[in-house]
Amino acid sequence: MAWIVLVLAGVLEVAMALSLKLSNGFTHLWWALSFLVTAVLSFGLLSYALKSLEVGTAYAVWTGVGAAGTAILGMIAMGDEVSLPRLISIALILAGVIGLRTLA
Repeated sequence: MAWIVLVLAGVLEVAMALSLKLSNGFTHLWWALSFLVTAVLSFGLLSYALKSLEVGTAYAVWTGVGAAGTAILGMIAMGDEVSLPRLISIALILAGVIGLRTLA
């Protein structure tokens, strides 16, 4: 159960990062509120997962899911550059997350 909660926390980290971008420096109220809500939820779920997972592994998975997810959605929805080196780098992040999950 902790792993599912941790992945959900990582997904909320993606929503947090995209909300932060769309808040335009906290000048758009609804996106700023979205950032605050997703940040609290993401950290809350991470905290819950840390009750039964090792901190190093959990934090690495949380940030990996967040980083890879944000990069992918940035390319799909925000017009970020798509390139082979970026895609390979995202694949390496995901490989590390999977490795930590299977070896932890």
